[in-house]
Amino acid sequence: MIGSDDKLPFTVHLEELRNRLIKCFIAVGVGFVGSFGFKEKLFDILAKPLMDVMEAGDKLIFTGLPEAFFTYLKVSFLSGIMVASPVILYHFWMFVAPGLYDKERRMLIPVVILSSFFFIGGSLFGYFMVFPLGFQFFLSFATETIRPLPSMKEYLSFSAKLLLAFGLVFELPLVLTFLARLGVVSVSFLKKNRKYAVLLFFVAAAILTPPDVITQIMMALPLMVLYEISIIGARLFGKKKPEETKTDPDEKDEKNEEGTDASESEAT
Repeated sequence: MIGSDDKLPFTVHLEELRNRLIKCFIAVGVGFVGSFGFKEKLFDILAKPLMDVMEAGDKLIFTGLPEAFFTYLKVSFLSGIMVASPVILYHFWMFVAPGLYDKERRMLIPVVILSSFFFIGGSLFGYFMVFPLGFQFFLSFATETIRPLPSMKEYLSFSAKLLLAFGLVFELPLVLTFLARLGVVSVSFLKKNRKYAVLLFFVAAAILTPPDVITQIMMALPLMVLYEISIIGARLFGKKKPEETKTDPDEKDEKNEEGTDASESEAT
């Protein structure tokens, strides 16, 4: 870990942050350009969970002339972020690396791999598990006189928000385990504040998801499971504190009495 004598000026950290952000933007740009060539296919894949629960013959629409074009641009940008997520996570952890011990720096490569795994896994969970249930719930309000006509722009905005939200919240075990490794949190702290964490999970789910019970529960429940995984990770990889010797209060009193008797006998 960098000692107090080796602290770098704040401007150096800003310069490093700027360089890493530029590399992240380049990675996203490369992913965007590569994805734009498959924009129609990518949007079809993204819209598949909705199309599967819509009635036969129903389609997505666009109400403005440039809406389809800009929607394809946005879906390509979203795909570019997903493709570049390992690079983004790598530069994030490398920016944090100077504040770590040498032993902790050697864990960065596994951390980057696990970060990408959890982010993509969270997005896939949202796509395969949450989307079908959520869309079926929303479409259940259609009647003979009211038909759903979702637009491309609205659907992309809705689905992109959910995919990114699930990808980010699934980083919880890694973040808490990393904080435990640094000694910021401990297993006992996580267990003690479990009930507050559950409350925060439902509040976060209410903020990050649409105002319906289905998607909120579908986000809060995995977070509760991930929190328990975080406790296991903190126990396995957290910073070990020296064990304090515990003595029974009665035994401690007996030792004090023996010490007092011994001192009295020596005085006589």
